[in-house]
Amino acid sequence: HVRITISNMLGVQVAVLVDRDVEAGYFNVTWNGIDNSGKAVGSGIYLYRMEAGSFVAAKKMIFLK
Repeated sequence: HVRITISNMLGVQVAVLVDRDVEAGYFNVTWNGIDNSGKAVGSGIYLYRMEAGSFVAAKKMIFLK
């Protein structure tokens, strides 16, 4: 099971990109800057978190319009 989420710098979850079972391998996921409610987010620094089995990683990213 893989789950990839986007949060703002306050820790509030903005979007869920992936939340499903996937086969092992390499994949690309593109975030179009839309939050869970369908609204566009502003430019800024966001955190993405990927969980896959026992693996968990969180990194910063910059979103520019």
